[in-house]
Amino acid sequence: MGVGVLNAMTGLLSLTTFSPLIGVALILLLRAFPTANEAKSLAAAKWIALVTSLVTLALSVALVAAFDRANPGFQFVEEVKWFGILNYRMGVDGISVLFVLLTAFLLPLCLAASWDSIKDRVAEYLIAFLVLEALVIGVFCALDLVLFYLFFECQLIPMFLIIGIWGGKNRVYAAFKFFLYTLLGSVLMLAAVLAMIGISGTASIPELMNFKFDPSIQTWLWLAFFASFAVKMPMWPVHTWLPDAHVEAPTAGSVILAGILLKMGGYGFLRFSLPMFPNASELFTPLIFAMSAIAVVYTSLVAFRQTDIKKLIAYSSVAHMGFVTMGIFAGNATGVQGAIYQMLSHGIISGALFLCVGVVYDRMHTREIAFYGGLVQRMPWYAAIFLLFTMGNVGLPGTSGFVGEILTMTGTYGVSTWTAFVAATGVILSAVYALTLYRRVVFGTITNPALNAITDVDMREVLIFAPLIAGTLILGVQPNLIFEVTNSSVDSLVAAYQTAIGGAQ
Repeated sequence: MGVGVLNAMTGLLSLTTFSPLIGVALILLLRAFPTANEAKSLAAAKWIALVTSLVTLALSVALVAAFDRANPGFQFVEEVKWFGILNYRMGVDGISVLFVLLTAFLLPLCLAASWDSIKDRVAEYLIAFLVLEALVIGVFCALDLVLFYLFFECQLIPMFLIIGIWGGKNRVYAAFKFFLYTLLGSVLMLAAVLAMIGISGTASIPELMNFKFDPSIQTWLWLAFFASFAVKMPMWPVHTWLPDAHVEAPTAGSVILAGILLKMGGYGFLRFSLPMFPNASELFTPLIFAMSAIAVVYTSLVAFRQTDIKKLIAYSSVAHMGFVTMGIFAGNATGVQGAIYQMLSHGIISGALFLCVGVVYDRMHTREIAFYGGLVQRMPWYAAIFLLFTMGNVGLPGTSGFVGEILTMTGTYGVSTWTAFVAATGVILSAVYALTLYRRVVFGTITNPALNAITDVDMREVLIFAPLIAGTLILGVQPNLIFEVTNSSVDSLVAAYQTAIGGAQ
């Protein structure tokens, strides 16, 4: 995979990455010159943040529209010499460009969902989300190892603040647990980054993807990167920070956490583990398959026993990420395509499910499953929306969730039949816990008098859900919209991996 040539749209990538910071500057400027009317200032800050995120979305759409689908290499490449081993290298290929779009797609929805629910330190809250957006897009665009590490680590800070300041009653505990888990794994990755630069003499990711590391060295480098990416996904058994973080995070924080941040682990495996350490990846594939199979089954069973709606969906995310790791390390085009599709689909569906939880939480201020029941009688439109995303989460054909799951299992079946079989049982278990949750919350009679006052979704909430509904259904029936973008890069990645390990599996 070589670096593409500079083209007429050079600069678009940096503009897309850092455009959220323009909104940050405007909000800070607004705060520097306060007006007598505090309410108007806060409203102006909200609109600045929303418009900025919509501009970023428009730029990311332009990026995808101008992307050359036949070119497997990196495009929109920008390179500036900075100092020492740190260079500003940015670019996207068919694997990363859609994650940039996903990030830009979810941010405006998060800001709209927080419009009325966040009352304290509103300007700081908006700034944290805009900074987080810039850093996450940077992760997917970085083509320099040190730059990637900086983006990868720095995004911890705004997420830590979002959980720790605007979260629930145990927010400080959850924020520190999230921070320490992810930071610990990343320390090992930093050691590996420095070792790779020392061995190869370069920090350029495209050059490192073609560099032949000694197999004995690959093992240690793979383990160091694995420590960071496994926690970020998260994989079983280093997943325990995720339910706590989800439960305590504000609704928009949960959407970003599940929809985007978890995907950075899978992206890391695709960008580093397979192309740079192919021999080690093949060596550890049985371990990955075992961990993925356990994650799918175990966390599905744990999800079934949850009493908190958010915690149930959080465990569901761990199960779905098990399909992703399984597909990636199947090492064939079907599995890798399925893993990418599953990550994109999960970003939309899990984000929507957390927004569904936020709708009832904003009204009733509790997420306990036992509190609800019979919501269909008071909230028919909400019940229909919740049903669609529940079906997508289960993997119903016709929704985007089906495509990713069937492809990852098909790709894995050719490599490890037992892993695919165990994962298939996980599909059944996901239907059990998801439909049980839906039945308990939505169906039946209203036994809690407090629910008699609950109101259905309003127009703002409908407008938030509309693009998520469209994404779930369109990607469910038109998967080629994704494959057209990813095919060339995935084929190139898999061909290089198969060649490195000595032929097709």
